[in-house]
Amino acid sequence: MGQGWRGVLSGLTITGALALAACGQGGGTAVKPNTTYQEQLIQKLIDAKPGDVISIPAGVYAIDRGLSLDADGVTIRGAGMDKTILTFKGQTAGAEGLLVNASDFTIEDLALEDAKGDALKVNEGENIIIRRVRAEWTGGPKTSNGAYGLYPVQVKNLLIEDSVAIGASDAGIYVGQSNNVVVRRNRAEFNVAGIEIENTQNADVYDNLATNNTGGILVFNMPNLKVPGFATRVFRNRVEGNNTGNFGRKGSAVASVPAGTGVIVNANDKVEIFDNDIGGNNTSNVIISSYFSTGYMNKEGVAPTFDPWPEAIYVHDNRFSPGGAKPDGLDLQALRVAMFGLTGSLPDVLWDGYADTKKFKAGKTDPALAICVDNGSAQTLNADGPNKNKSPKLMGDALRCQLAPLPAIAVAAAGPVPAERKVPAPGKP
Repeated sequence: MGQGWRGVLSGLTITGALALAACGQGGGTAVKPNTTYQEQLIQKLIDAKPGDVISIPAGVYAIDRGLSLDADGVTIRGAGMDKTILTFKGQTAGAEGLLVNASDFTIEDLALEDAKGDALKVNEGENIIIRRVRAEWTGGPKTSNGAYGLYPVQVKNLLIEDSVAIGASDAGIYVGQSNNVVVRRNRAEFNVAGIEIENTQNADVYDNLATNNTGGILVFNMPNLKVPGFATRVFRNRVEGNNTGNFGRKGSAVASVPAGTGVIVNANDKVEIFDNDIGGNNTSNVIISSYFSTGYMNKEGVAPTFDPWPEAIYVHDNRFSPGGAKPDGLDLQALRVAMFGLTGSLPDVLWDGYADTKKFKAGKTDPALAICVDNGSAQTLNADGPNKNKSPKLMGDALRCQLAPLPAIAVAAAGPVPAERKVPAPGKP
């Protein structure tokens, strides 16, 4: 994510104060952690060979240094995400809780709590399964929490399912620079970004719950990365009440995400958002924006292949419930009042209004690259970013168009998309 997200759509600024208590399940138990097991676990990870299953019994285990695995074909298995708990609360060494540099890797049925940095990072592997894993900071949302909960990056053929991410100061579930991805039936709460798909190609994000985050589900392209992201489907999710004040580290990219956003698409292409329940997000249920509405243009390099415009974005057949009543930032608050009155709300979809005029056909956007919002009575507000937001307007039928549906993503471990929708229930604060 880029800096300056609070500058998107007229210069948003986070104004809400953080006032949330600890929100996790399973963390902070009265059970005295086992302080000796970590040496046994470290040795198992060092000695691991392809085909090994490292079983961790039920219990709470204190880990004071980062763990790592470099062998392909290994499974790490606990007794359940609320039964096998690795607590890193006293961690003094290592940048992650668990760092994996391997392929054909599965981790399931355990929890990683209070890591000093990222809870689980999987780097440059293929055929990765993260199943029923809980990554949590048990003291609630805090700037001092680790950045990422579940953090696969530069991987191929990835399945993240039935997992939980709570309290990350960047993104609870983050998939970066990857290809062929399924993220399903997960719960992301009280993170700055609940679920983030960044510079990733071919991803299905469905049947997830994203609630009580600063932003619910993000589909981004960052300008300084060689791999462009495209072809993401976001469907059958519940993205509700993502209004937690931003607690990202000052000066970091994530610190600029506006509180109260449901789904955000930034500078990404071929994104289909459909059949979701999206509502109660105080700034907007959906934001579609370009690189030019962010504040990182002069702070980060730009890859030669970077495309700054969101193109071929298709929003349709979602169930929107009221949002936009308390937008985050004085400019958007003023815009709401000016256009919709003191008791009015911003519409379900906000667009910064930027389009690549060099690709126009006959003076208009190429239909194949259009932003299409064909979602019943849902309205789209064009914030007129190219003209410094001087003439914002509702688009009415101007964006009411259709694009060809994106194909389903095939990850062998996931199988086909199940017909039955199964979205996790919220946790208990």
